[in-house]
Amino acid sequence: MPESAAPSTASPQRPPLPLRPEVEGLEGSKILEVWRLGFGRSDLIPLWVGEGDQPTPDFIGRAAVQALHNGHTTYTHKRGWPDLRAALADYAERHYGVRPVDEAISVTSAGMNAIALIMQAIVRPGDEVVVVSPIWPNAPAAARIAGAQVVPVDLDPLPEGGFNLDMEKLASACTSATRAIFVASPSNPTGWMMEREQQRQLLDLCRARGIWLIADEVYHRFVYDRAVAPSFLAIGEPEDPLFIVHSFSKSWAMTGWRLGWMYHPPSMALVFEGLIEFSTSGAPNFLQAGALAALREGEAFAAEITASCATGAEIVHGHLAGLPRVTIAKPQASFYAFFAVEGMRDSLAFAKQILNETGVGLAPGSAFGDGGEGFLRLCFASSHERLEMAMQRLQPVLR
Repeated sequence: MPESAAPSTASPQRPPLPLRPEVEGLEGSKILEVWRLGFGRSDLIPLWVGEGDQPTPDFIGRAAVQALHNGHTTYTHKRGWPDLRAALADYAERHYGVRPVDEAISVTSAGMNAIALIMQAIVRPGDEVVVVSPIWPNAPAAARIAGAQVVPVDLDPLPEGGFNLDMEKLASACTSATRAIFVASPSNPTGWMMEREQQRQLLDLCRARGIWLIADEVYHRFVYDRAVAPSFLAIGEPEDPLFIVHSFSKSWAMTGWRLGWMYHPPSMALVFEGLIEFSTSGAPNFLQAGALAALREGEAFAAEITASCATGAEIVHGHLAGLPRVTIAKPQASFYAFFAVEGMRDSLAFAKQILNETGVGLAPGSAFGDGGEGFLRLCFASSHERLEMAMQRLQPVLR
């Protein structure tokens, strides 16, 4: 279930017949568990999911509505409109100096759909997928659903806040059963970002050992010391064992549109065309007009929303960094503050306590894997007024 979907109040029931073990064993979302407690509260300040509080810009919506009125309501190209794929190639060239060929680009029904398709394409039952953790829980869940064993490699928390990736630890976690490594940079939830040298080391490791590399670069625009985050696209060769996942959700406030894209080896164009056919039959036709408008006309908006998040990061860090129980670094990238609270042993219980006492919804760190316990995640993509109000409410309970 996407982070942003409204929670169901229906009580769970056992199915009439057995399901696949990978599905029966799926854990529920701990973010959703907190969400249920606050759903419908009139005083709620929801900072628990990965979206801001502003709607999609009008110029994007108008393009989709016009396409709807013009009859773009039929099936269309499985890997996305050719014009949209060309615009995605332009986008990559503009930001990374690399222009992928058309066969290396597929439009998907959300970034999550891209991840699921990749897992369907490469993962076999019994394979291992190494994930850099703490991590957004939907990605490892997709690997488990495909039958893989997920092997987390935790980022090392730094004493002053922030995180570091030990490349030797990551390499040691890979075995003969390792089918893929999944890394999100910039990271949800930690805000950590992989720099170019580590990207080269990781890509070289995957080349040498015959391991697929899946790079989630959804937050590539949300970087506060440069224009865009380093991308594997800039250093990869066309037929490297490399997938790069993107989404329209964040940079253009399109979370509900469920549109994403991926870069993949050109030789796999027909593979993904087939997988898309047998899953969604392609991203909705008229919505792709909005995505095209976002790419062609949305640079100013993407820059504006990133600048707003930079101020949001300052607000959150400024209020929380001085609290004696809190360890927090100024976020480097993405739009999350992932901070430790001294004495907190159960982040899920504490997130519920915070919600009950303050009306502020935060995500428990344990939702992002065992390495996230002891932390809370706060999304600062909201308006500055809402963030200031949330900080005033949070300070007494976090002191």
